[in-house]
Amino acid sequence: MLNYDTIFNFDKNLIEKLWDIGCDLFFQESLARHVNFRLGGDVPLFIIPNSLDGFLETIKLLRDSRIDYRILGRGTNILPTDNEKEFVVVSTERIDDISLEGETLTVSAGTSFKSLCLFAMKHSLSGLEKAFGLPGSVGGAVYMNAGCYGWETAENLVSISVFDGKKVLHLSPTEAEFGYRSSLFKKEKSLIILSATFKLVQGDKEDIQMLMIDTMRKRYEKQPLEYPSAGSVFKRPKPDFYVGTAIESLGLKGYMIGGAQVSEKHAGFIINKNNATASDVLKLIDYIKTKVRESYNVELETEIEIW
Repeated sequence: MLNYDTIFNFDKNLIEKLWDIGCDLFFQESLARHVNFRLGGDVPLFIIPNSLDGFLETIKLLRDSRIDYRILGRGTNILPTDNEKEFVVVSTERIDDISLEGETLTVSAGTSFKSLCLFAMKHSLSGLEKAFGLPGSVGGAVYMNAGCYGWETAENLVSISVFDGKKVLHLSPTEAEFGYRSSLFKKEKSLIILSATFKLVQGDKEDIQMLMIDTMRKRYEKQPLEYPSAGSVFKRPKPDFYVGTAIESLGLKGYMIGGAQVSEKHAGFIINKNNATASDVLKLIDYIKTKVRESYNVELETEIEIW
């Protein structure tokens, strides 16, 4: 019989309650298996609830037990450090429903954005074409107001369902305080995104499909999708300052520290070229920040989340 206290350092009752509500539990789980960067240390407990009710109950149990936790969607914008974590991770990967009412879609937080775009196209709904191929989950996109090619997640949102630990709330986009790669949820960590409602418009299915194909073509041409990465590393510090162009002008395309490399295809990306560690990536981030500061007097801020 497992000795929960000495092996996992968790209360036996908590573990049994998580099992009872239908969660899959993984002990000493490597985050490298769950983030696009394919690196990072272990977490003592990785929890995958199999239903929304199970997810809500999991959050309540962890809060009641005063256990530090993080919510993980598809792991596309996360850089976990190499050390073993002192928090647990709760995955939304199985909270992935989509419902349709007229031109309005309500989408669970764990749904991949690609799946949302394909669902919209199937029903001849336009508005998300520029987002096709956007990595990550709907919850993650709402959390950071993800954007691409001049489009941002907040553009099509009409409401966001969140959990504050006790009850479910519905927020308007104004209440969610969306900005460039920012939202209320980045400041108020106690608010957990459950779903988002998008308002789209009727369009021609073939036209929508062609725009999506064109968007994906641009991604493959300009982004290093063949390598593990967390996407664009840095926020644009001001409207007329293009980070990738600045990094390229400094001759840093292809520059490596350890196994981490500034992409030779797009200098705004750092890729895991050869079994990189998080330490390699962080050192490369700091090096780029220093060089840009020295040459442009601009302070770069990371877009990716560092755990």
